[in-house]
Amino acid sequence: MGQQPHRYTAEEYFALEEGSDVRHEFFEGEVFAMAGASIAHNTIAGNVYMSCRQALRGKQCRVQMEAVRLAVQENRHYAYPDVMVSCDPHDQRESQQLHRPVLIVEVLSPSTEAYDRGLQFNQYKKLPSLRHYLFVSQKTWLVEWYQLTEHGVWAHTALAEAEDAVIIPKLNLTMTLVQIYEEAGVAPLHVAPLLELGPPDEPSYL
Repeated sequence: MGQQPHRYTAEEYFALEEGSDVRHEFFEGEVFAMAGASIAHNTIAGNVYMSCRQALRGKQCRVQMEAVRLAVQENRHYAYPDVMVSCDPHDQRESQQLHRPVLIVEVLSPSTEAYDRGLQFNQYKKLPSLRHYLFVSQKTWLVEWYQLTEHGVWAHTALAEAEDAVIIPKLNLTMTLVQIYEEAGVAPLHVAPLLELGPPDEPSYL
């Protein structure tokens, strides 16, 4: 029988993070090293961060990038979203991690997309504070915006046009796709035109 992987306690995980140059996510005793990001990934995340910072300047909200940890479930799940916004008074006093984000943004990468869309999203849904979750493609101009409705359902909106925007009045935020993808080197989504069809071929007879 193969040796079982070491399962970490939350305390061991925190000690690992403190002494490591590489960030790790933690889920139910397992620790996962985070892969390096592409230039496009970092540019997109930086653009989103700057848009949120400008919108929330002077307000009692925190905008953090991927170096700040999110406690999804205490002692069970800790993650590093690409961008998150918290306006909760308790999070204003935190120095190491946030607990109550209202907005989370993940820039999708090939190695983590399935995880971000599946298990990670299901875990994030358990955060009572979360109202908005964005998946941002780095292959083309495409933002998938999930909003928690008053009925407790996550509504989905796909944004793919340059003038499309994420608009969240409670955060004073209007963020267009042009702003999100500025200088990221990612091409807009183009739909190839259908070839013009000529008249049907004349039937041939023997």
